[in-house]
Amino acid sequence: MKLVIQGKNIEITDAINEYVTQKIEKAVNHFQHLITEVDVSLSVARNPRITSSQTAEVTLYLNGAVIRAEESSENLYASIDLVADKITRKLRKYKEKRQEKQHTAISKSAEALADRPLVEDLVRDREPQLPTQVLRTKYFAMPPMSVQEALEQLELIDHDFYMFLNSETNEINVVYERNHGGYGLLQPRFVNNHKNGNGKSHHENGTSKSSHESVADSALKEH
Repeated sequence: MKLVIQGKNIEITDAINEYVTQKIEKAVNHFQHLITEVDVSLSVARNPRITSSQTAEVTLYLNGAVIRAEESSENLYASIDLVADKITRKLRKYKEKRQEKQHTAISKSAEALADRPLVEDLVRDREPQLPTQVLRTKYFAMPPMSVQEALEQLELIDHDFYMFLNSETNEINVVYERNHGGYGLLQPRFVNNHKNGNGKSHHENGTSKSSHESVADSALKEH
């Protein structure tokens, strides 16, 4: 198992490195056969108004899954303790679900998404806007998975959304948590002349370029 420790606005001393290594190895002790890499990011906020300024973030890379946890407090060592405990709980939950292979709640969510009618006009008069500056770029493996498996991953990474390669359609999809409960699913809508699964072109289905380009923006507005 590979362990990488990085710091932002903080020097990773030998004492910190030893403490992180000890805590993480203990947290993942019973799950090391599942893990390929562990990334630990320690940071200190320079804003004096932020009380819980000492943050520890841990990302675990497993075969076909990613588990992430983050904790902040007034003390860096306390944050490391908190995030280590959180990682242990998430690993235990992941292993139980993996063994049980029963995702009843997730399956119901996927069925509800499939039955929901498609809204044709999501963008109205709005135009999609991109940020003026890219702040961070991440690369990660994207093995094909079902909607149910993607929803399970969403629960493990402490994010509001999860991007994945849909094994049924071979397309990039995004599942996300809705503010009013439940989940949403973003799917691409193409505007070229290629045929879709129904034997009709996407022009025949009445899709538009603005709808395709702004699905994510509209979903975030809904979210």
